[in-house]
Amino acid sequence: MKMKRFGAALLAGAMMMTGLAGCGSSDNGSAPSTSKNKVSLWATGSDNVREVYEALIEDFNKNSEYAGKYEVELNFMLNGTGTQTLTDMLAAASKAGQTDTDYDLVDLGGDDLSKVVSQIGEEAFVKLDDSKIPNAEGVEAESSVAADYVQPYRGTTVVLAYDSEKVANPPKTWDELVDWMKANPGRFAYNTPGTGGAGDSFARTSVYNFMDEEAITSDDAKWEEKWDDGFKYLADLHQYMYTSGGSIVYPNKNQGTLDLLNQGEIDMCPNWADMVLSQRAEGTLKDTIKITQLDPALTGSFQSLAIPTFGSNEEGAYAFINYMMSESAQEIMVKQMAAIPLIDTSKIDMTGFEDVENLDVSSFRIMSIGDLSTDFNERWDNEIGTLG
Repeated sequence: MKMKRFGAALLAGAMMMTGLAGCGSSDNGSAPSTSKNKVSLWATGSDNVREVYEALIEDFNKNSEYAGKYEVELNFMLNGTGTQTLTDMLAAASKAGQTDTDYDLVDLGGDDLSKVVSQIGEEAFVKLDDSKIPNAEGVEAESSVAADYVQPYRGTTVVLAYDSEKVANPPKTWDELVDWMKANPGRFAYNTPGTGGAGDSFARTSVYNFMDEEAITSDDAKWEEKWDDGFKYLADLHQYMYTSGGSIVYPNKNQGTLDLLNQGEIDMCPNWADMVLSQRAEGTLKDTIKITQLDPALTGSFQSLAIPTFGSNEEGAYAFINYMMSESAQEIMVKQMAAIPLIDTSKIDMTGFEDVENLDVSSFRIMSIGDLSTDFNERWDNEIGTLG
C-alpha cells in the first residue's frame, strides 16, 4: 500500500490520569530521568494502547539497534480516570518554565495535540530533524497541526461494524444507513459522546455533514451557530436507537456498543477499526463481525510523537521515534492492535489483517474542533441524551 499525503487533526476524547506504569517521576512529571540513557515516554489511552506500548518498549530495549544505549520507561495514563490530563500537565510544566523534566517524549492523539498547541504553542516542542528519523523517509502522513513538530506513527479510523449473519448488504451512504435504521428499529447503537471516540465520531459527523467542509478542522466558536440542522438529525434518529427495558439506551464507551454487537443485542454500530479487528483476531469477537465505511466517511486519525523542549533526553527520544517507524515496530502494532501502518505494507507481514491493509488512509476524513468538543458534548447531553 503506497501512502498518500493526508491532512490530519485529531479526534476528541478526554484522556484522564491513573496510576503510572513504570513511572520514575514526581507527581507533576518535573523530575528528570536518573540517567541519560533513560527515556521517559508519556502516553494515554485505553488498556490496549498500554499493552502494545509495553510490547514495543520491550522490543526496543532488548532487540532494537538501540538496545543497551537507551532504555525507554513508560508513564501511562488510562482514559476515563483521574482529574488531570496529560495536556494539562504538559501545559503546566511549560507555563511554569520548567526545564530538564522527564517529559522526554509524548504521545498525542485526538484533540489533545490541538489543545496543547493552543495553550503553549508548537514551539514548546522540538522542531523535528528528519535526518534523525531515517525510518520515516517516504512516509507522507502529515499533521495539519504542528506538522514540523510531530511524527505520526500509526493510523486508525471509525467504521461501521456489523454482524454479517444479520446484515447481508451493509449501508454504503448515510441515506442508506437511515433507511436501514427505519427498517430495523432498535438494532443500531452509538456510545454516548464523551465516553469514547466512536460515539464522538458518529455524532459529530452527523452534525458536520450539514456544514461547510472547512468547519471540520476549525475550533472557531462561530460554527456552533451552524449545529442546529445536525442536532435535529440526531434527534430524528433517536427513535431508532437500541432499546433496553423499554427505553432508548446509549451505551457507555466504545466497548459498550461492541459488546452489544457481539452479544447479538444490536446488528450494527460505529467503532474503531483497530478495536474491532484486534478483538476479532483474538477470538473475543465473533468472526461474523465485519467492517465497512460510509460515504461521506466517518472520521479517522493517527497518533503522533512529539519531543517537548523541556525534556531531558532529546537524542533518546529521537531514537525511539525512529524505532517506531521501523518495520519491526509497525508490524507489532498491526499484529497486536490492528493499527493502520504508515509505512509501505509490502514490507510487513499483514497475514490475518488484510482488512487493515484495505483501509486507505488517503480517504480518511479528519476532524479537529478543539475545545468546541466540550460544548458539543454538553449540547448532546442536554438535547439528545435527555430525550428518553
